[in-house]
Amino acid sequence: MQVSPLVWGVTILVILGLLAFDFFVHVRKAHTPTLREAAIWSSLYVGVAVLFGVVVWVFGGTEMGSEYFAGYVTEKALSVDNLFVFLIIMSSFRVPREDQQKVLLFGIVFSLVARTGFIFLGSALINSFAWVFYLFGLILLITAGNLLKPEGEESHSADNFIIRLARKLFHTTDYYDGDKLFTLDKGKRAMTPMLLVMVAIGGTDLLFALDSIPAIFGLTQNVYIVFTATVFSLLGLRQLYFLLDGLLDRLVYLSYGLAAILGFIGVKLILHALHENNVPFVNDGNPVPVVVISTGLSLGVIVGVLIVTVVASVRSPRGKAQSAISGARRHATAYLDLGYTADLAERDRIYNKLLAEEQQLRELTPKYRQLVREEQQLMDLVQRAHTEHDDFLSR
Repeated sequence: MQVSPLVWGVTILVILGLLAFDFFVHVRKAHTPTLREAAIWSSLYVGVAVLFGVVVWVFGGTEMGSEYFAGYVTEKALSVDNLFVFLIIMSSFRVPREDQQKVLLFGIVFSLVARTGFIFLGSALINSFAWVFYLFGLILLITAGNLLKPEGEESHSADNFIIRLARKLFHTTDYYDGDKLFTLDKGKRAMTPMLLVMVAIGGTDLLFALDSIPAIFGLTQNVYIVFTATVFSLLGLRQLYFLLDGLLDRLVYLSYGLAAILGFIGVKLILHALHENNVPFVNDGNPVPVVVISTGLSLGVIVGVLIVTVVASVRSPRGKAQSAISGARRHATAYLDLGYTADLAERDRIYNKLLAEEQQLRELTPKYRQLVREEQQLMDLVQRAHTEHDDFLSR
């Protein structure tokens, strides 16, 4: 199916309209989204993406529809994994809760621009050089292997080279001035941490694009499908961040599921490269007779792996323990951080979350309760949060 310039134009206008609506209706005025608000709008964005996929299926045919849904599901899963890193970065910069929406929206817009550039660059390379399929396949296999390596929060630290360079070259403050990027500090114009965190988010978005774009090109080479599946997977990511708050730590096997998916797509790309081979030193430049993996099979494998991954994570005692430990540490830290938010209702929400997580820790099996007892720093942090809360009530 050839997509006309008119369809491209209408699609881009709709996307720009959704981004403008998101900013002016939800993000422009700083506030902390409620769980209900996040659930409603996240569902609406998923609904729009699914409706668009149905339209593609009806007018573009089964093959094109399957390619869109396979690409959308894969990119959505990768975007959820990206939320872990966003959470770490914003925690590192101590971004006030009510201003996190603007940081996320900036990250989404930057990601859209960066990935659009990568999409058209990738398309140009694929059309000119068939060996690019080998390269993309190798990138995905390496990425899949890296996902299997154990990582801590330090591996995604926001204190990277660009941030250190910015702090060295420019006058920066250690405090926020609302959502302003610049402020006056001792009579001098200075950058606020808000600008630095946006730089950190933008930098990680570029790295994410290097993984996600080869993945979706492994499912389809239709540029329109690649573009729309990528864009719709990112729209609604802001709402999903607040909806999954507290549940991200529970997905302990997500990296394994993503590794399996990226490895599968990497193999699919290499098989496709062999099938279309024109590289002189491979089979004398002739195509190699290999099995070609269909889009339908790809979609089934992707959905199946994600279902198994999520169910296994949710039912895992390890996932429950990790979620409670990480949540208690995060919420105790947030409660003790006076710069976290000025909203008293948000502080009550954080403290109630901490109480619920402490209850979950008490209900753990002896094996995992022992892990909690060994984390003396966590226990001290929680106790300080209780002391601070008691002092607040007595004022």
